[in-house]
Amino acid sequence: MVGPIHSLTQTTLNGQQAPVQAQRPAGDFGAVFQQELERAQTRQVAFSKHALSRAEERGIEVTPTLLERLTDSVERAEAKGATNILALDQSLAFIVNVPNGRVITALSEEEMKDSIFTNIDGAVFL
Repeated sequence: MVGPIHSLTQTTLNGQQAPVQAQRPAGDFGAVFQQELERAQTRQVAFSKHALSRAEERGIEVTPTLLERLTDSVERAEAKGATNILALDQSLAFIVNVPNGRVITALSEEEMKDSIFTNIDGAVFL
């Protein structure tokens, strides 16, 4: 059986009852949505100090195009719920922490041949 809907009340310290107010987040939906959209659009993958030194040692040039491809890979992996991915193409591979958007290490084609990748939960082709 369905009964009528009653408003909620809360008893205060002095015994009086006060209506319960719904808590709403600051700002309206449109403003919050726009803020999150702008944050997502400006997010770009960054290289850890270790990854930068590995890239330099292995002759991997970190270009704006490569950063864009890695950022796209991270966004696709994030949409699937991955946290640590192997982002790779025919000649390069990167281990990337998705929540932080940080490249952990970089490998060239030569290092990929003998490597075993552990602690990843996804692979994305660049």
